[in-house]
Formats: sequence, structure tokens, C-alpha cells
Amino acid sequence: MTITETERVGTGRHVTVLVDRCAGCQECVIRCPAGALSMEPASWTARVDDALCVGCRQCVRTCPFSAIVVEGPLAVATRVDPPVRHPVELHANVTETRQGYATWEEAIAEANRCLACPDPTCVRGCPAHNDIPAFVAAVRDHDLETAHAILRRTTVLPDVCSRVCNQAAQCEGSCTWSLAGGEPVAIGRLERFIADQAVIPAPVVAESTTALSVGVVGSGPAAIGAAYELLAGGARVTVYERDDRPGGLLVWGIPDFTLPDQVARRPWDDLVAAGVDLRLATSVEPGDLDQLLEAHDALVMAHGAGQALRLTVPGADLDGVGTATAFLQGAKAALDPGGDPAAFCASLGVAPGRGRRVLVLGAGNTAMDVARLARRLGLEATCVDWLDERFALARPDELAEARSEGVDVRFSRTLTSLEGFDGRVVRALLSHTTQRDRASTPVVSPDGLDVLAVDLVVMAMGYRVEEGLRARVPQTPIVKRHRGFAPGRWSASGILANPASPVCFAQPVGALALDREVGLWEAAMPRRERLWAAGDALTGPSTVVEAMAQGRRAARAILDARPSREGRGRDAEAPAPRVLVAYASASGTTARLAEVVGDELRRAGATVSVLPVERVDALALAQADALVLGSWVEGLVVARVRAARAMRDFVDGLPWLGGRPVALFCTYGVNPRTAPAELAHQVEARGGTVVASTAFGAGDRAEDARIRPTKPEAFAHRVAAQVFAPRARAVVG
Repeated sequence: MTITETERVGTGRHVTVLVDRCAGCQECVIRCPAGALSMEPASWTARVDDALCVGCRQCVRTCPFSAIVVEGPLAVATRVDPPVRHPVELHANVTETRQGYATWEEAIAEANRCLACPDPTCVRGCPAHNDIPAFVAAVRDHDLETAHAILRRTTVLPDVCSRVCNQAAQCEGSCTWSLAGGEPVAIGRLERFIADQAVIPAPVVAESTTALSVGVVGSGPAAIGAAYELLAGGARVTVYERDDRPGGLLVWGIPDFTLPDQVARRPWDDLVAAGVDLRLATSVEPGDLDQLLEAHDALVMAHGAGQALRLTVPGADLDGVGTATAFLQGAKAALDPGGDPAAFCASLGVAPGRGRRVLVLGAGNTAMDVARLARRLGLEATCVDWLDERFALARPDELAEARSEGVDVRFSRTLTSLEGFDGRVVRALLSHTTQRDRASTPVVSPDGLDVLAVDLVVMAMGYRVEEGLRARVPQTPIVKRHRGFAPGRWSASGILANPASPVCFAQPVGALALDREVGLWEAAMPRRERLWAAGDALTGPSTVVEAMAQGRRAARAILDARPSREGRGRDAEAPAPRVLVAYASASGTTARLAEVVGDELRRAGATVSVLPVERVDALALAQADALVLGSWVEGLVVARVRAARAMRDFVDGLPWLGGRPVALFCTYGVNPRTAPAELAHQVEARGGTVVASTAFGAGDRAEDARIRPTKPEAFAHRVAAQVFAPRARAVVG
């Protein structure tokens, strides 16, 4: 094997380039944040200056041929982390425990650790895709105004997300220092510093150019994101919230020691002042959706997942067994100024002298909140979770804080049964579990059983969407799992190459980030005509930042589509329908016919994009009012004949189409038999409405289209009639 080595320098870092593997693609040169890589002109292979190398291994992660080896330590300063504020007196103390940077010197010192990577993996790891290197650079430049402007492009909750995000599984876990095994830049604290040092700008309110009216169901993070974006687009926004306070989980589910009440209230204070019509104590039932769609041009379902999960073990119906929702709401109220902690504890049947041992089922963030509130109420708290601690769902810092506050956290345990006395729970039986890896389900061991005396059991395993509303929002919750090959730009960035560092629990941050993208793609697609979903209502339980980002994405899709309810004409001329023609072609015949269909649709007045299926992305799908899918037919006349595998895989991977019109054509050299019908069934299974379907043989188009109208043109005319007709009806109104 031929290698070229740079000379070792005093830094201890050393880079080896295996020149027989190096293809001269320059991926490493483009992405090196330190300028340590260049190209050797004679051999056109990579060469390295060890003196400039910082050891981040970005070149190793991005080289498609494994041609680079980096040895030696990381050249990065120690992370600047303010100490956690441990209350001297824990009882009834809800003072914020995690501190932000107190001085510019601290913030700038941490900002200086950022490498400003040319292809920043931290941005891909952030569900909102904040431009992290840019706002970190603004901090370094002592420029708060620019920092806020950068954040404003992608987030409306910087003060909230910087406090509640699990950065270890998102931006910080995806930091290049973390992917190299080191301590990431404290991105969350830098975002919080920006939010804490200057007032967050008020919502942008565009002058309304249309009468677009949008209803939003719920007022949690997804609703907040949608409302901000809709205001900026000039829409009139009405929000329906069943509680008497807006904010959802932010106000009732996250304790003040993590998210102070004034921070949680800030978004809705700003939105109401900007003109959002907020209707509190207004419950929306499943049967109300049709009425709301009559009152608004579009509806965003952002009602969250409010139904707590319960284990159905023996004894689960005993007194003293409750849910996290009830406990969190009651405990927060009891610990507020003017609250009565003793009375709340008495209502639960736990108080000094009467029993004070609380068992919390789960060890995620909600469970940690329950247990830490219990400690502030003067109770003993034990959390159990069947996962291995290596794969814990809670934030690493939150888990450490809970333990420092006296919470007993036991992993690899699962509740087998509860026992009671005189109708009230007194004992819990816990089995041991084993878990091989993150993707596998824990297995209950037949050996080992813990018996735990308890006075109160709180089920904090998570939430699900209420069945009634879920049934009215088609195909929700979605499976947030990316299928197929990763997009090239994701693979090339290096985020998928390594897990996060041990500091960030070695989480598979690249795979997690790619899975989150599925939620963003789906949020842009209506679940049914004029109805979108975002946040927990779309994906099931997710995070604050995911929900906010999905709400903004749904709102942008609404502003882009400009839907109109029946009976109300548009204020301006309806825009041309947008048609995406996607094809799978082997010999080129299908591609040529796709262009013919596209040209004919353009002549009819549509805005058309013609793309091979491998180049169709989420944005192209979201912006299409209608789809035309063209596929060649594979198989033999004596065997099964089907649409091409590339087309079948493409349709399988489509987001829910929500009734969007779809036209289909197949090209064939042999009898297509049932191929068009099977493809139509596949499209309908993804929520599409098939408006036209046909098959073209090799001789179905004359060389000179001026001679006679041919089958592809006639097919395009049928498609145009179906796509234009609904719009004409909307304008006439």
C-alpha cells in the first residue's frame, strides 16, 4: 500500500494520506475547517499540513474512500460550563438550576471553541436547522442584534429551546468536536446567552394582502411556530386552546427550575399583542373540525399528545396510582407563590408521617421532572426504566441533576405488579431487564426481583394523541423513520459516520437527525384537504424544538398553497397550478414522454417541474398541487409485470398526500397488464387521488407532433382538466 506521511510536529497530531485510495475528489479539502488540507498538483491527491491540523477528524468522516488517518489529540480549549446551581434548601425551591453565561468573557471564550465548519454538522443535528456557526460568530463579534436576526430566520423560541432542548442528542451531539470524541461547543448556552442579553424581537406582522384565515388547534410549541410564520405571511390567525392558559406543555409540564414561568409565557404574550385571536377554554372535539374548516381557509392541528400512557399491570387500579399529567399540574400550582404544597401532598395521600415514598415509572425527561418536583415537595423519589442506562432517554445533564438532588434512578428495571393494602398501593415488584443495543427491545430476565415499598406511583412513560382527534387526522401519528439511502449531502457531511462522544451518551445523532427530517417533510403536506398537522399531533410525542419547526413548516406550506374555503372567492387571481412530473426511466423513453406531458401542461397554463424520481425532494413534493408519475414496466409477459422498482420504492417513500391529485402513465414493450392499476392502488394507499391513468406503447407518439394529437398530449389534456377545474371552482366561489 502506497502512503504519504506529513512530518510529525510538536502538536502530537499526525495525518496520513493513503494515496492509492485517494481519488482526488477534494471532499476533505472542502470540509476541513482549519485549512490543513490541499491538493498535490503532481499526483492530484490530498496533502496535509500537520501544523494547521486541529485533529477534528472531519476529513476522516467525509472521505468516501477511507484514505485519511488522523492521530493525536484534539486542539480545543476546555469547555466553559457554569456550575449547576444546587439549592442549599431543596424544599419548595423552584429557582432555575441551570445557569447561563454571566459575562461576555465567558460567552466569547466558548464561542472561540467553534471551528465554523464549512459544512456544519451541528446545523443538520438541530431540528430547526439554526445557522449555529453564524450566531456563534456574532457572539464572538459582540453583536447581539445580528445574533438575534440569524436565530429569527429559523426559530421563534430561542429562550425556551436553549433551556429545554436535549442538545446532547441534537446540535451539540452533532458538533464536529463531539463526533471526534471530545466535548462539543456549548451551543445551547450560547443560544441562551443571546436570548437572555437582549429582548427577543416581537413577531413580524405583515400587512395582509389576502383574506387568508387560518385556525390553529392547540397552543403548544407547534402552534407557536405556526402562528409566528402565519402572521409574517399576512394571514389572520385564530387559536383554539382548551385550557385557560396558553402554552401547552411549556406551562403545565416543565417545572420552573428548568423553564421559568415568565419565559414560558413570553411567546403568547408577544403573539396576542401582535394580533393573534387567542380563544382560551375552547375545546375542539372531533366533530368540530368540519365546522372549523368552514370558518377558515386552512386548519393546523397542533393539539399535542395529552393522553398519558398507563401500564396495565396487576394493581394499576389501586388508589395512589396516577399519571404524570395530574402530578405535574398539581405540583407546579402547589409550588407557585401562594400555593399550598402540604395540601397538595395530602390530596395525594403522601405527607410526612403518612408515607412519602414516590415511585416514578420511566426515566425520560418527564419522569425526571416528576421526581425532582417530588423532592421539592419533601418526598422521596425513585425512578425506574426498563432501558439500559447507556440508552437513556433523559438529557444527560438532567439525569445528573436529579441524582444530585437525591432521586434514586434505577435502569434495567420494569414494573411487574403493584400490591395494595386496604385498597391503596403499598408495594411494587420490579423485574430486571437486559438490552443488547439501542435498537433492540429490552428483555425481561426471569432472575432477580426487587421489592420496593411505595406510597404513591406516578406513571411517566410518555403520552399519546387522543384517539378521537387522531381518527379525524388521516395517517397520524406518522412513523418518524427515514427509509432507504441517506441523501448524498447528509452522507457527505460526515454526520452519519460517527456517534456522538461519550459526553453526549454516544447517541447516533446522524440517524436521529435524519429521522427528524421525516417529520418536517410530512408537516408540509396536508393530511386532508385544507388540514395540516404539526408537532405531537403529527408524529406522536416529540421535542419542543421539533414541534416548533414542524409548525413553521406547515404554516409555510399553507402560505404557499393559499387554500380557500368553499363559498369564498380569492382576493386575487388564483395562481397557476404547480405540477410535478416525476419519472423512472431505463431506456429514456419514459423520460421523453414525461417531457412531452410536461410541455403540454405548460401550454395549458400550469407551472411544471419534470424530474427523475431520484431527484425529487421534500420541497418539490410540498410545492406541487398535483403529481404526474411516469414509469416503465418491468417483467416478462409470462411472468408478473409491474411498474419499475424505482417507481414503486418512490411511491412507498412518499409522505401522506392528503387527497392530492395524481395522474399515472406507464410505458411498455410488453402488455402492461395490471401494472397501471397496481401503481394506482399504491398511490391511493399514500393518500393520493388518482385522476387519470394510462399506458403508452412504443409507437404512441408521432415524430412530428404537428401531424396529429397523440396519446401523451391527450393524456396531458385530461390531467390539465382535472387539475384546473378545482381552482376554477375556488375562484368563482
